[in-house]
Amino acid sequence: MSAKGPKICMIAAAAENGVIGRDNKLPWKIKSEWQYFLDTSKGKPVIEGRLTFEAHGGKPFTHSPDIVITRNKNYAAKGAILVHTLEEAIDRARGIAAETGADEIMIGGGAEIYRLGLPLAARLYLTEIHANPEGDAHFPAFDRAGWTETKSEFHKAQAGESADYTIRVFDRRK
Repeated sequence: MSAKGPKICMIAAAAENGVIGRDNKLPWKIKSEWQYFLDTSKGKPVIEGRLTFEAHGGKPFTHSPDIVITRNKNYAAKGAILVHTLEEAIDRARGIAAETGADEIMIGGGAEIYRLGLPLAARLYLTEIHANPEGDAHFPAFDRAGWTETKSEFHKAQAGESADYTIRVFDRRK
């Protein structure tokens, strides 16, 4: 962890048309990209909205502390840390990172949480899914001129996967 604390990062997979979801589900089946998400966020606090939490089964991650943002004061999710604002989630994540030595806090969706988190993010782990599915949730538009791409890695769809993808990492320009 740096002297200034952990870096706030966003991790997402978005289709070429910006779609990240449809009916609270991923509109593609790409097991190897999900494994990339798990590997990249391992041991780091992951912040996500309630719908995203429910989309992956309503169970906390086993690989990372799971911080779930919900407006519902009566919502319960065994094993997850529940908060009501992004600011509260980041404060909790910073505390966890200080205890565990994690150098990054991961914002993992969905669309509203990404929109709120984008101005705070120093790094984007953004997988581009080479498809244009229909969807009702989108990754927020951002000006790529304000970011430096530090990684671009193309992956061909494996057996049973629905699309090729490119893993990209962007760091915010200072």
